[in-house]
Formats: sequence, C-alpha cells, structure tokens
Amino acid sequence: MHGPNDYHKSPRLADLAQLIRLPAALSVPGDILAGAVAGTGTPRPRIIGTMASSIALYWAGMALNDYADATVDAVERPERPIPSGRVARRTALATACGLTAAGLGLAALTGGRRALGVALPLTGLVWAYDLGLKSTPAGPAAMAGARALNVLAGAEPGGRTSALPAALLVGAHTYTVTALSRHEISGAPRALPATTLAGSTATALAAAALPGVRRRSRAARIGAAVGALGYLATYGTAQARAAREPSGANVRTAVGTGIMSLMPLQASLTAGAGGALPAGVLALAHPLARRLARKVSPT
Repeated sequence: MHGPNDYHKSPRLADLAQLIRLPAALSVPGDILAGAVAGTGTPRPRIIGTMASSIALYWAGMALNDYADATVDAVERPERPIPSGRVARRTALATACGLTAAGLGLAALTGGRRALGVALPLTGLVWAYDLGLKSTPAGPAAMAGARALNVLAGAEPGGRTSALPAALLVGAHTYTVTALSRHEISGAPRALPATTLAGSTATALAAAALPGVRRRSRAARIGAAVGALGYLATYGTAQARAAREPSGANVRTAVGTGIMSLMPLQASLTAGAGGALPAGVLALAHPLARRLARKVSPT
C-alpha cells in the first residue's frame, strides 16, 4: 500500500470526488434556502452565489478532514484516497486551501463584508474542527455551530434573527450526526444512538411546529409536518437500528443517512416558513442525493 505522501501522479477526478465527498454537498444548498425563506420569505438572485460559496467551504472541510486524519485513516480506513495512495496528502491540503479561498471569494463577491461576517467564522470553525477540535468534547458543538452559520449565511442581514430558530435546529441535527461519527469504526455505546434518536425526534417536532416568519397557512403546516416525517423516517430509522445493534457498520450507516437527511429537515423548515416551491425541490432532490451517496460515500 502507498504511503499518504509518496504518490506523485495527478489524482483522477473520481478520487478527488471521493476526497471531497462530492454528493454530500447536495445537503448544503438547503441550509441557504432555509435561511433565506425564514429570514425574508423570498430568496434573492444572489442566493446562487451564496450556495456556491457554502459548497466550496463544505468541500474544503472534507479535503482538510482527510489531510488531518491521514495517519489514523491508514489504520482505520485504508480505502480512503490518501492512505490508498490515490491522492497525495499535500494535494488534499492544497485542495482544502484552494476551495477555502474560492468559498470566501464567492462570499465577498456575493454579499461583501456582511457575507464575510458569516463566512469567516464558519471557515474558522471548519478548520478548527478538522485540525484540533474533532476529538475533543467541543467537536460536535463546533460542527453544529458551523452548520448553523451556514443557515444564517442564506438570510439577508436584516433577517438573520428570524432565521435563527431554523439555524439552531439544523445545528442540533448536526450535533447528533457528529456525535455518532466518532464511533463509525468501533461501534457506539448502546445509549448514544438512543440519545441522538431522542434529540432527532425533538428536532423533528420543533421543525413541524416552528412558526413561519410572516405566515403559517394550513399548507405551510402540512408541508412542515411532511418534511419532518420524512426526516424521521430516514434518519430516525437508521438511528433506531443502531440503537438495537450499535455496531460500527450500523453507526456508519446512521451517520451517512443523517448527512443526507438534512434535506427533508430543510424542506420542513422551508415549507413551514412559506417556501412551498423550494421545499418541494428539496424533497424531490433527496432521493437523488441518496442514490448518489451509494456511489460516493458521504462519510
């Protein structure tokens, strides 16, 4: 097997796609949509640039994760791009730096200093998590904070207070996924997936009941409830399986499902705030994202 630093050929696009967990980025635009709809009710055209910025920062975090974990992955996950020799460790770091620069540049072009006011601390949390906080008690909170900031990035500056409840619920979900992700190899204590399942159930109930910014029509209530049920049907089921048998394989499945199950949660939050059309897009995109995740693992 190649070492993480002795591979000199240019990596294939498929290897880079695995490095940055390409399909997992489909869970990112929904954060921006949820924040935008909760904040002002109607997304503005520049939301596309904000989405692109957030996707770049997400991919940067994935590449940096594998750079930082190269030594551990050589033992625990030798199939990953760096320990398998398909991507050099320095290439992963360069990819992380380039995508970070691209993400911050897009944020500046899209929203100027106000957008950077969210993008910079988000970037700081991602880098701090990957390079130091991941294995500490602060790790899940750091990742939850980054994802909550991603929701706030979608809201206009004057609407961020209104978007805060949605951001907190996305952060709560992310906390459970991150807590589980620490046990993907050796398995989890039986109480952990049961605890995260209770947290996810509370998150779903809160999302279904969360008041909209200006309107809470019957259609919005139904849309929020349907999204919350879809969220529990996928992520909740995977956690219940892990609670019954908390093996590494079941925990790993729950983590991967949790990443992609952000989409029905985002759809619930978006529908509840009156964004029926973007919520419908998120709901329809979720099965596609799950199929792609079977080809390139999101974890």
